Parts: sequence; structure tokens; C-alpha cells
Amino acid sequence: MRTYYVYILTNQNHTMLYIGVTNDLARRVAEHKAGAHEGFTKRYKINKLVYFEESPSVAVAIEREKQLKAGSRAKKLALINELNPYWNELADVGEVGER
Repeated sequence: MRTYYVYILTNQNHTMLYIGVTNDLARRVAEHKAGAHEGFTKRYKINKLVYFEESPSVAVAIEREKQLKAGSRAKKLALINELNPYWNELADVGEVGER
């Protein structure tokens, strides 16, 4: 069975948020960190993983991504603060794929 992830990245100052979906969180975060793709995350150096959820269904993961993107910034911040109150870099502490 495949696992899909909805994730939230931020920049160094925590002023910008990016929400995405992937089936390989470690690879995708590494791509963001390397600036491998042109666009919003590369331009604004949004490469710190601060939140993620797992899902067994790509459809459910995409629906959750849409729900998060449609929500207010306050709701996104509350979600991050609930599970990662210190905004630790989850990709660096080995939590990717282990939660």
C-alpha cells in the first residue's frame, strides 16, 4: 500500500507557508531544499518542513490539501502549533515517514 503526504513548508522567518502533496515526502522535501524546481518555494526559500499528515489515498490527500489551502492563515498556524509548537525542522530530526 502506498502512503501519500500533505505537508506544510515555511521559510526561515516563518512568514510564508506552502502546502503540497507527495507520495515520497523525504524526496520532495530534499527537492525543495535543493531548489530543484522553479517557482514559489525556490523564489522565497520556503524549504523548512514544519507539518505533515499521512494518507493511504491520493484522493483523500488532495482533498485535504485543498481544505488546508482554503483555510485561513490562523487555522494553518494553529495546526502547526498543535503538533509542532517550536516549529522544528521535521525533515532534519528523522521524523519524515516515521509518524
